Amino acid sequence: MLDLILRDATLPDGRVGIDIGVEHGRIAALQPHLPAQAGREIDCAGQLVTPPFVDAHFHMDSTLSHGLPRVNQSGTLLEGIALWGELKPLLTQEALVERALAYCDWAVAKGLLAIRSHVDVCDDRLLAVEALLQVRERVKPYLDLQLVAFPQDGVLRSANALANLKRALDLGVDVVGGIPHFERTMQDGAESVRILCELAAERGLVVDMHCDESDDPLSRHIETLAFQAQRLGLQGRVTGSHLTSMHSMDNYYVSKLLPLMREAGVAAIANPLINITLQGRHDSYPKRRGMTRVPDLLAAGVPVAFGQDCVTDPWYSLGSGDMLEVAHMGLHVAQMTGQEAMRQCFAAVTTTPAAILGLQGYGLEVGCRADLVLLQAGDPVEAIRLRATRLAVIRGGKLIAATPPATAALQLPGRPATVDWSRG
Repeated sequence: MLDLILRDATLPDGRVGIDIGVEHGRIAALQPHLPAQAGREIDCAGQLVTPPFVDAHFHMDSTLSHGLPRVNQSGTLLEGIALWGELKPLLTQEALVERALAYCDWAVAKGLLAIRSHVDVCDDRLLAVEALLQVRERVKPYLDLQLVAFPQDGVLRSANALANLKRALDLGVDVVGGIPHFERTMQDGAESVRILCELAAERGLVVDMHCDESDDPLSRHIETLAFQAQRLGLQGRVTGSHLTSMHSMDNYYVSKLLPLMREAGVAAIANPLINITLQGRHDSYPKRRGMTRVPDLLAAGVPVAFGQDCVTDPWYSLGSGDMLEVAHMGLHVAQMTGQEAMRQCFAAVTTTPAAILGLQGYGLEVGCRADLVLLQAGDPVEAIRLRATRLAVIRGGKLIAATPPATAALQLPGRPATVDWSRG
């Protein structure tokens, strides 16, 4: 007897009428009309079952801190950075942990079971690092949390940032981060990329850098990042996040840049909600969208994931931890409204970030971990359109969150009093 069977599921690849059998926390069977019994069965009624959502770029140390110590009145990136600098001396480990755990509860309810979070290492106390290391252990039963050592104020620009970053890695932070475009000069930015990539190669770690989060088309640190990845044999272990300057670059230069990224095995992460909000602030009209060239990157063979980036913090007063909201914005900003393109946007919050994060056992095949989300939708495109209700969230074969289906109590002739809203 199996532990769990999900009956009559539709899968993201289009397979329908599939039964998913779970045993010992793993997918043990995946076929139509599974001739088995289980301790528990869930009737999916033809609705979509997907692996969990994955957020490839987030800042959990700042989440839910909006209004502390004041509100970002301009809503700009630079005021947000300045505001975070004001807040850092006031932070306590207890408050950091409390806010992060609250956000993790939000995430799980939304089927978001893996997050890569950047954590600021420019505070000599490393309060945020210690807090999120504690959170990582506490949420491990239901959420995979990767941490990036992120020198928010610049690894060369901030006096103790490099030493603090190494201390954070020694404490168990997973990924080497950076922010080359925030260094004082282009040369310092390039030097920071070299130093941090060499550090990652020396320690056998992966790299995820905030890179070229700017409207300046001459901010080209992604080129340096690709060069260092190839020079040091880091192919497949390096990610450039944001890459918003690419939106302002001329087509000729980008035609050279994209093959370099592909050859170097560099992945890209766009953050649609934040990129469309913070970029283009110096434009009147025409006004740039700001998000990186997602369709062009995908066409060139560069993996692209979407990230949430911020939720109610100094940079962004909105957000809910809903990766379908992120995919929905990404689809619109990138004008990815073709059928295959919309499915690529769904992949950008599921399978693609899972590969970038190196999640083991992720997927919908026999032997994969039984981490599953049942959505009130018939396919990935409908899931994005409706930001579909998470009917069930399953971790290791156990139900950890559930939400009643969205319905509308309509009193119309010839229609039932309660209608499945997703079919309306």
